[in-house]
Amino acid sequence: MEAAKSRFLTAEQLDALAPSVGRTPFFAYSREGLTSSADSALSFPNAYGLTVRYAMKASPTLSILKLFRSKGIKIDASSVFEVERALRAGYDYSDISLSTQELSSEFIPYVEKGLKLNCCSLNQLRSFGSAFKGTGKKCGIRINPGVGSGGFSSSTTGFSKTNVGGPTSSFGIWVGSFTDGSIQNIVEEYGIKVERIHTHIGSGSDPEVWKSVAKKSLEFAEYFDSVETLNLGGGYKVGRNEGEESTDLAECGGTVKNAFEEFKEKTGRSIKLEIEPGTFLTANNGALVSRVQDIVETDDYKFYKLDSGMTDVLRPSLYGAIHPCTILPTSEEGRGTEEVVIVGHCCESGDLMTPLPGDPEALGKREVTKAQVGDYCVIDGSGAYCSGMSCKNYNSFPEAAEVMVWEGGGEVIRKRQSVEQIWENEL
Repeated sequence: MEAAKSRFLTAEQLDALAPSVGRTPFFAYSREGLTSSADSALSFPNAYGLTVRYAMKASPTLSILKLFRSKGIKIDASSVFEVERALRAGYDYSDISLSTQELSSEFIPYVEKGLKLNCCSLNQLRSFGSAFKGTGKKCGIRINPGVGSGGFSSSTTGFSKTNVGGPTSSFGIWVGSFTDGSIQNIVEEYGIKVERIHTHIGSGSDPEVWKSVAKKSLEFAEYFDSVETLNLGGGYKVGRNEGEESTDLAECGGTVKNAFEEFKEKTGRSIKLEIEPGTFLTANNGALVSRVQDIVETDDYKFYKLDSGMTDVLRPSLYGAIHPCTILPTSEEGRGTEEVVIVGHCCESGDLMTPLPGDPEALGKREVTKAQVGDYCVIDGSGAYCSGMSCKNYNSFPEAAEVMVWEGGGEVIRKRQSVEQIWENEL
C-alpha cells in the first residue's frame, strides 16, 4: 500500500500555503533541500581547485539563482537570455560561463565585459577568433569526446534525448577536429588562447565512466599549454523513484580526482576542475502540486485527471520520464489503494503523467491512495527541467506559480501568470 507521503510536502503544509498561492497547480521547492544539495556539490573531491556552476536551464527562477549565488556557486548558461537572468540575480559577468547552440555575434559584448565562452562548434570558434583577432583573448572549447551516456537509446541509431555526447549528438566540436588539427589551426590563425576544455556526455552514475571521460578530456588539454581548467559538465544521475540509483558524488569525484593527479604526474600541470550540476541540485528538491479534478473510467482503465499536465511537467510526454505521484487526501478517512492512470488537463492524448516504464507511448498504471475529486496529487522529482522546460500556454493555460518552502513556512517566489499576460504581446 502506498504511503500518502511525498518527498518533502504534507497536506497540512499545502493547506497552509493555499491562501497565499491561490489555486493549483504550483511548484514547491525545499529551501533546506536546495541548500543541502549545494553543499554536497561544493564538496566534490578535487585535486587542484573546484568551481561549481549551476546549469540554470534546470530551473532558472530568480530565488533559486540567488540561493545558489549565496552559496558561492557560479553559472552555466545556455543562451544570452539566461545570461541576462543570471545578471538580474546578482551574478557578475565573470561568474557566468556560456555554452550555446546558437551561432551569432550576440555573445561578443558579454565577453568584453568578462563572460566566459565555451565555443561549441568550429564556426563559433572562428566567430570568436574574428571578434578578438590578435588579442590573445581566452575562450573555452567544448569537445564531443565521441562517447555519451543517457537513457531510452534507439537500438538502431544510438540516439537518446538525454545523451549529449557521441556521434548522434550535435553538442560540441567533434573529437576528430582535434586529431586533424582543425581547432589548432583556427586558434593559431586568430591569435586567441584556449583556457578551458569542456566535455559533457549526458547522465550516468558509474564512477569508472566519469574517470574514463576525465582521462580522455585531459588528453585534449595536452594540445594547449594555455589550458588551466577542465569542465566535465553535469549529468550526475538522480534517482527520482524508489530503487533508482543516484550518483555518489564522493565516489565519482574520487576517481576523477585521481585522473587529475595522474595528469600532473605525466605533464607537471595542475589543472583545475569545473562541474555543472543541474538535476543534482534541484530535481528532488522540487515538486508539482496539483489536484485531482475529475475521475473517469473505461473498460480497461481508471483515469485521474489533474488540473496540471504537460503545461507544467513535460518530461513524461517528451521522453517517457517516470515521476513519483502521491495522492494526499483532503480528509482523514481510510481510502485503501487502487491502480490508475494519471493524465493531465490538456486536450492532447500525449498529456500523460504515468507512462509505462520503458515504453513512453504506453499507459502505465500506478497503485496510489484512492482519490476523491479535490485531493492533492504531488508529482515529486519536479525541481529540474519541469517549470523551466514546460509546454507553456498550450490550450492557453497560464504558467503555474512557484513557492519556496521550509520547515514551518513558505513564500511565493513566482506569481501565477494572469490570462491577460498570455496574449499581452499580440498585435
